[in-house]
Amino acid sequence: MKILDRYILKSFIGPFIATFLIVLFVLVMQLLWQAFENIAGKGVSISFILKFLYYTTLMIIPQALPIGVLLSSIMAMGNLGEKYEFAAAKSAGISLHRLIRPIAVLAILLSVANFFFLNNVFPYAKIKQANLYINIKKKKPAMSLIPGSFNADIPGYQIKFDEKYGEEENLLKKVLIYDLRGNRGNQKVITAERGKIVSDEGSRYITLILNDGNFYEEHVKSARTPERRDRMIASSASFKEYEFNIDVGDIFDNGALDSINTTGSPMMYRLNELKDTVPKLKYSYDEDMQIRAKNIFASTQAEELFKIPDSLLNKKLNKNTLENFGLDEKIIILNAASSKTNRLLSTVNNSTDNLKFRRKVLNLYETEYYNRVALSLSCVILFFIGAPLGSIIRKGGFGTPMILAIAVYVTYHFSNTFGKNLAEQSSITAFLGSWISAIIMIPIAILLTRRASKDKGIFNIDAFLQPISKLFKKLVPKEVKNDNENSKEK
Repeated sequence: MKILDRYILKSFIGPFIATFLIVLFVLVMQLLWQAFENIAGKGVSISFILKFLYYTTLMIIPQALPIGVLLSSIMAMGNLGEKYEFAAAKSAGISLHRLIRPIAVLAILLSVANFFFLNNVFPYAKIKQANLYINIKKKKPAMSLIPGSFNADIPGYQIKFDEKYGEEENLLKKVLIYDLRGNRGNQKVITAERGKIVSDEGSRYITLILNDGNFYEEHVKSARTPERRDRMIASSASFKEYEFNIDVGDIFDNGALDSINTTGSPMMYRLNELKDTVPKLKYSYDEDMQIRAKNIFASTQAEELFKIPDSLLNKKLNKNTLENFGLDEKIIILNAASSKTNRLLSTVNNSTDNLKFRRKVLNLYETEYYNRVALSLSCVILFFIGAPLGSIIRKGGFGTPMILAIAVYVTYHFSNTFGKNLAEQSSITAFLGSWISAIIMIPIAILLTRRASKDKGIFNIDAFLQPISKLFKKLVPKEVKNDNENSKEK
């Protein structure tokens, strides 16, 4: 390796490590702050917080790498320009392409590393973090209970209450519980003025303590008639304190907080798994669409309609079919047609939400598949924006480079998010939605690289003003110019 290459790499690696760690810390703290409300004051152990931070850091690395490459490339080339080292290299016959070649190779290697993280480490961390949060809710059931609505997180029970309070937020007010064990429906109902949820770390049981309430239980499975329902055996009682245990051992998976219980998100799959999953989802979606279309076609009885040959056509019949029937028959026909049309519209409307949801799930998987490759190339794309941008502005440090890096990355991130949202809503294809940010940024990178290699600024104002001034001169009549000249002579 030549001395110049080592010097260029050294000027890039130092700022890259610093900016990468700073960006990583900021992004991790941002996600931790978003989750802080759900875990603060809930009796969560230090091990849970450390695991949460560890998995979050692994998830953020692919996002922090492109920002670090962008900012450090602007800083490195800006420092070279500010110290006139870039001008000295040019005077020695070294072009911009030769100067940034070692950093470009490093950016390509970082892009490969980014793809490795996105394809292997990111899905692993996503699964672990999601299941860590799910399992801590199961170990701390009070965390997942929401006031004002029925909660089904505790197996076999539907629980509703008005307020949750206390240091651990495990105290409840105005409790309503439906006991659904045994698949008998809500034949056992418990109400209480106050309640408390007690659970020990690692225990397979949680204890529910209720105060000042009553319960009602029906002892017959079902009653088809109102008379039998009135004669059903039932029991009711009031209580000052009622305590019972709930077995939740089956959902703990041997007590491991980060055990894998769900893989329901496309971000939890690797690229080869997404490649296998997308065709299955698409085949299932297309098959469902065909079945629904056939059912609608069959319900309209359209296959019974056929054209009568001209030789068999009754010339006396009116071409307007309804005019061949009497008034009463017309009413019957129109009512039947209206009723059948309304049933078909109802069927279509009822299936629309389900089809939209299934299509959105398919779009999510397709978008995630293409986005993995597009996002892994962001290191290279943003480098070829940052390096020429730094050589043009010729400013080092964190001031101007930080502002420019934020502006460039916000544009990149906004276009990527906007494209993904459009793809999820089926407004554009998943491929275009994932690559739209690259389609926008690559021409900008080419433009900046060309202008930097020709030692031009970002915007050449004269290049815009000269054609306008020439056009203006052509439009001004010569007589006006002569009059102005004569007036000046006088």
